[in-house]
Amino acid sequence: MPAGEVAGLSWVTLPGHNVSAIIAAAEERFGELFSRVVAVSNIWLNGDAMEPDAHVNDDEVAVIPPVSEA
Repeated sequence: MPAGEVAGLSWVTLPGHNVSAIIAAAEERFGELFSRVVAVSNIWLNGDAMEPDAHVNDDEVAVIPPVSEA
């Protein structure tokens, strides 16, 4: 299930100075199901894989669901 579907939003502005802080704010706001989705997803910053401590400043942090190959 996509994170946006769980959150009920396609985007939201959240506080945080790095990626980990923003994800923590999202998990607090959207709850346990969102946290479970994040746990199996990739987190990207401005379209690229990143480190959890990557600094953010008006950047896009995206939760990308896993992709399965058939």
